[in-house]
Amino acid sequence: MFEMQSGRAIRAGGPTLVAVTEPAAAAAATEIPPHVPPQLPPQVPPQGSRGTIPDGSDDPDVCGGPESSVASDGILRRQAQRESAARTYARSLPIVPVRARGLTIEGADGRRYLDCLSGAGTLALGHNHPVVLEAIRGVLDSGAPLHVLDLATPVKDAFTTELFANLPPELAADARIQFCGPAGTDAVEAALKLVRTATGRSGLLAFTGAYHGMTAGALDASGGAPGVRVTRLPYPQDLRCPFGVGGPEGAELSARWTENLLDDPKGGVPAPAGMIVEPVQGEGGVIPAPDGWLRRMREITAARGIPLIADEVQTGVGRTGAFWGVDHAGVVPDVMVLSKAIGGSLPLAVIVYRAGLDVWAPGAHAGTFRGNQLAMAAGTATLAFVRENRLAERAAALGERMLAALRGLACGHPCIGEVRGRGLMIGVELVDPDTGVAAPALAAAVRQECLDRGLIVELGGRHGAVVRLLPPLTLTDEQAAAVLDRLADAIPAAARRTH
Repeated sequence: MFEMQSGRAIRAGGPTLVAVTEPAAAAAATEIPPHVPPQLPPQVPPQGSRGTIPDGSDDPDVCGGPESSVASDGILRRQAQRESAARTYARSLPIVPVRARGLTIEGADGRRYLDCLSGAGTLALGHNHPVVLEAIRGVLDSGAPLHVLDLATPVKDAFTTELFANLPPELAADARIQFCGPAGTDAVEAALKLVRTATGRSGLLAFTGAYHGMTAGALDASGGAPGVRVTRLPYPQDLRCPFGVGGPEGAELSARWTENLLDDPKGGVPAPAGMIVEPVQGEGGVIPAPDGWLRRMREITAARGIPLIADEVQTGVGRTGAFWGVDHAGVVPDVMVLSKAIGGSLPLAVIVYRAGLDVWAPGAHAGTFRGNQLAMAAGTATLAFVRENRLAERAAALGERMLAALRGLACGHPCIGEVRGRGLMIGVELVDPDTGVAAPALAAAVRQECLDRGLIVELGGRHGAVVRLLPPLTLTDEQAAAVLDRLADAIPAAARRTH
């Protein structure tokens, strides 16, 4: 198995897989802040094991056995009969979770899994972290109202105060916040409405490969939407660079394309209401925006009076190794779209924006569930825990070591086209070794082999060929080694299965 030691990943009982010798990675490995474990000691369940998660329970109705397996099968069968054909994760992950703590999920059939999906990045602290549970119980036990629309409450005030304390200082000094509907896509809709109202313009600049949600306006801004008032711009990447060069040159060409298109009087692009960008494209295949390119986007938009919207729904709250994805480039956007981790595992979505854009009339944007008190309490606890325990810095260091280990693994597996990511937002793109073409069938086989080994991963990318890892920021070195070990076993097993 892999062991995360002294800035390198090794395969126990075998030769060194990869040594992290780059100065930045070596420095990161030695500067990992001490990790504060949850109240219960973290454990790594054996691959596909049965038993309980580490909370002392031995309930036979939960811990496996023939009866539990039958019950689990029945629940899955009824789900398939009753739920929409649009269901997604349930198709590839036929699990009935009944208990969870930290990285570990236990199914109704007693099998335990390491969860590297984390609610699509929602669970910054993993499942049922003690500080989150304590915050939720505190609200429930206090007798405070749970539903208050947009009225002011002590819980809401505490959340806003903690959130503003973690924003880029230049934005926090002049910010307004709008509480939206419960999902990230609702916040995207609010951001688009905001900039259109403030500028009096309707067009939008977005990027190839983008994903901003599943409501109509958010889908318009996402890659692949046909016939909408969105101008699609090239998003730089190395493996499949739209200009065929990759690296800094590809990023520069992407920036020049954007600048020339906006300034060309015959370019067919009227002045837009805003530009929306992900600091790391998550569903698009875990593609980090180059820092220099993101700074250029900020310069281009600022010079032309175009509000810059940063979609931090998945990248926010330490996920990429900085508190916000834009922090890596030192960029301060005009609008930040926030959801997922800010609710501490519960539904919450907001936009934070410069006061100069706040020209809405009362009631111009609303939502019945924008006053979710439990989510605000859980979110405050999560934001504070990430800040106080320097989990963003730990994500940067541990993520760098995991990326180095996976790149070392790629050297022996030509089906791995590229390993990329930032912090604990990691992607492994699988390809046909002979042609370099994306290999979605192989990726699906890897996902299944991982599941068979007790590891939950999901796929992304334009062709569904990128295996994605989104573990909680509380991931321990032991758990990281177990994740790498299971993935390293799953890839060759899947390759044999598909040939």
